[in-house]
Amino acid sequence: MSSSYRETKQFLEQHTRVIELADETGARVAVCPEWVGRVMTSTCGGDDGPSFGFVNREFIESGKNDPKFNNYGGEERLWLSPEGGQFSLWFKPGQQQTFDNWLTPPALNEGAWTVAPDTGRHVCRMKTRMRLQNASATQFDVDVAREVRLLGTGLLSELFGDLAADTFARGGADTVAYETVNRIDNRGGTFREATGMLSIWILGMFNASPQTVVVVPYRGGDVDAFGPVVKSDYFGDVPAERLRVLPEAVLFAADGKHRAKIGTSRRRARNVLGSIDFQSGVLTLVHFTMPDDTAEHRYMNNMWELPLAEPYRGDVANAYNDGPNESGQQLGAFYEIESLSPATALHAGESLEHRHRTIHVRADAETLAVLAREILGVDLALVRKRMLPD
Repeated sequence: MSSSYRETKQFLEQHTRVIELADETGARVAVCPEWVGRVMTSTCGGDDGPSFGFVNREFIESGKNDPKFNNYGGEERLWLSPEGGQFSLWFKPGQQQTFDNWLTPPALNEGAWTVAPDTGRHVCRMKTRMRLQNASATQFDVDVAREVRLLGTGLLSELFGDLAADTFARGGADTVAYETVNRIDNRGGTFREATGMLSIWILGMFNASPQTVVVVPYRGGDVDAFGPVVKSDYFGDVPAERLRVLPEAVLFAADGKHRAKIGTSRRRARNVLGSIDFQSGVLTLVHFTMPDDTAEHRYMNNMWELPLAEPYRGDVANAYNDGPNESGQQLGAFYEIESLSPATALHAGESLEHRHRTIHVRADAETLAVLAREILGVDLALVRKRMLPD
């Protein structure tokens, strides 16, 4: 990590309001409500600890508004899905779905969120109103609320089991854990399958390194019954050395040098995935709410394609690695881990909620190996061997 949390926070404070969540263990989370309610970064080592979130300093220092995408960076942001297809929020009706026409909806791209007066040392509550139109000209009017909350070790036992929780406690690990509780309330007409619905989409941008690997556990089963283990054709085929499929997990290179995206389907997804940075000795875990009968729910399809034959058969979780696009431009040296909620036919006044949890652990190799095995089901020695051969 090139920057400390203190230095990153001071930089952010020069450009926007920062609300810091903190506890006595050294966990810190920096929230920037004026930048569309983002969590910008976090650390597990106090002010001198590493800053985990990708912060796009060049864009921030420019002070410019980019209607296409205000890429501040940010360790965790809220978008609404879908991105592509006939119900896309990123393309106007009748447009070809190409990068030239791609435009982040203003409600998701700019504007300060209102901070609740009860925001404190361990929790930040924010809200805003959004009005959007999809590529089928359907209008949406929603209230959106986000609660960012520091998590204690007690919840880690509930999420990952007693052995993992004991390892957190006795392994000498530095840990920061937080969740966002994300809710939309429908203030307009009923969401209908024929004209498009919405789902909550949470995206986390982290600093890439030459030795970072995303680990995506998946549900096993025959391909004929469960479909492909991984979807990897978002931006063309992923080179074989960047994507490995093990019996227990998919491994994906996260070095910020090759633009690629992968996804796990409703029949394959588990509600936890993560990454290991062998260079810095940091394990990142992402845990999110997911219905038990995921395959029976509708998930918005984010592919850029018109028309999508199956607009409600999208991914439950994604990982993205940035790199140069077709014109040679790059957003930054980062990778993303993402989760999505199901789409629901909300009537006026009804709500949809999605929880997304981020945990960073900095520890010795043995402790990280135990946690990776217990939570992600992988042997880190094998991960290194398959993805980072000598």
